[in-house]
Amino acid sequence: MTTLFIKNMVCNRCIMVVQKELDALGLDVNNIKLGEVVLTNGCSAKEKRKLEEVLNTLGFELINDKKGRTIEKIKNVVIDLVHYQDNEVKTNLSEVLRSKLHHDYNYLSNLFSEVEGTTIEKYFIAQKIEKVKELLVYDELSLSEIAFRLNYSSVGYLSNQFKKVTGLSPSHFKKIREDRRKPLDEV
Repeated sequence: MTTLFIKNMVCNRCIMVVQKELDALGLDVNNIKLGEVVLTNGCSAKEKRKLEEVLNTLGFELINDKKGRTIEKIKNVVIDLVHYQDNEVKTNLSEVLRSKLHHDYNYLSNLFSEVEGTTIEKYFIAQKIEKVKELLVYDELSLSEIAFRLNYSSVGYLSNQFKKVTGLSPSHFKKIREDRRKPLDEV
């Protein structure tokens, strides 16, 4: 079995697109998840080059270095936690990353800052704000429910953080209803 790491896989549609391309190339997939593909029989250098070409045209990228793989794993854990788990995990982010990636949080934090030029915490906040925007646009939950769902200690704290990041209050954002959401790979 061979594991490939792929940058910019941020949602279930990304998984479907990558799966389709792997199938088209005749590669046997054992498992696929955000940022990671396990091939049952591996792939030749020629197949890997072809896959890399196809992925690049779709906005994805094969990651060949250890640092890059670790950064992508951090991002995928944060994205999964915020966007797909409804932030159900009640432990702190450092504990979640430490347990899922089996590395000391200080190592992960320093590596992330070195490579990305921002902190894990700021990346986490940016993802949470994007989720808040999404929930505001859907207009199904009150701001209190959104704050609770995303583990904010209060509506006031969520509002302050939202305004600090976007320059708008949540209510103003909701009123203008502009789609100011960024693709997750650009956050």
